Amino acid sequence: MTALAWCPAPLRAQSAEQEVLDVLSAVVEVRASVPASARTAGSLGTERMGSGVLIDADGLIVTIGYLILEASNVSVVTVHGDTVPASIVAYDHETGFGLLRATGALNLKPMPLGNSDRVGEWDPLLVSAFGGPRAVRPAVTVSRREFAGYWEYLLDNAIFTAPPYPMFGGAALMNSDGQLVGIGSLVVGDAVQGERTLPGNMFLPIDTLKSVMAELLTGGRASSAPRPWIGLYSNETGDGHVVVQRVAEDGPASRAGIRAGDIIAQLDDRRISSLSGLYRRLWKDRKPGDPVKVTVLRGTELHEFNVTTGDRYRWLRLAPEN
Repeated sequence: MTALAWCPAPLRAQSAEQEVLDVLSAVVEVRASVPASARTAGSLGTERMGSGVLIDADGLIVTIGYLILEASNVSVVTVHGDTVPASIVAYDHETGFGLLRATGALNLKPMPLGNSDRVGEWDPLLVSAFGGPRAVRPAVTVSRREFAGYWEYLLDNAIFTAPPYPMFGGAALMNSDGQLVGIGSLVVGDAVQGERTLPGNMFLPIDTLKSVMAELLTGGRASSAPRPWIGLYSNETGDGHVVVQRVAEDGPASRAGIRAGDIIAQLDDRRISSLSGLYRRLWKDRKPGDPVKVTVLRGTELHEFNVTTGDRYRWLRLAPEN
């Protein structure tokens, strides 16, 4: 079966093959080089590759933010084999999106933006990374819900799809009209939750980008005040605990003495039992520079740490030298 046969009927209907090829040609390959001195070089690598989607006639490309985070050089590759330099327009941690601008002509048709709020459970969709029709796969929306990431990240209404798509980073999630409704972020083991979990992917809904697009284009990130950050990378356990997997080097938690293996018991004397609860408590009525009291269980003993919150954007090296 060909990729064109997998496409929903509206995509096949009008001048079918060329219509589909035009839509898929908007998906480009993103290549980013990151200095070894970057904060994220160890965890995300120094040579990153993924996908992005052309969304306007002036070379604006949306991708997943971690591909271009702290990058010194970025280029995109088209389905025609052309390699074109690109500049970083925006990186926004709160939404997870990154924006690029190709500095040369791409000679491609942009992909129109759809309405991700209309994507509901069991809706049929298409996923495509860079690679044209061979990279297209069918998918089904299996859940719309909150997603809490281990890196102090919270998304209110993520799109979860199945089956898992392996080339997820920056991949396009499209509706049956060939419109972009999401950008690929992760492969997850619990796209469907419950007694019988189902693996799949998590996508950032495109409506989240629309809500901050003007701010990203003018300022490089959303104009809202940055959230306080303490530099924890944590996971939930099945019994209602949040365990620190590692701490950011020279981050607020590390400087205060919190370390890997600690269980976050309380924040400001309020019990913590989930990542989302940890983040909402940390961000509530607080700005970078404000203190927070973190109580951890280390072995069999409770320890209290007074942590001065930081600004993640200042900790990251967002304008690295080559």
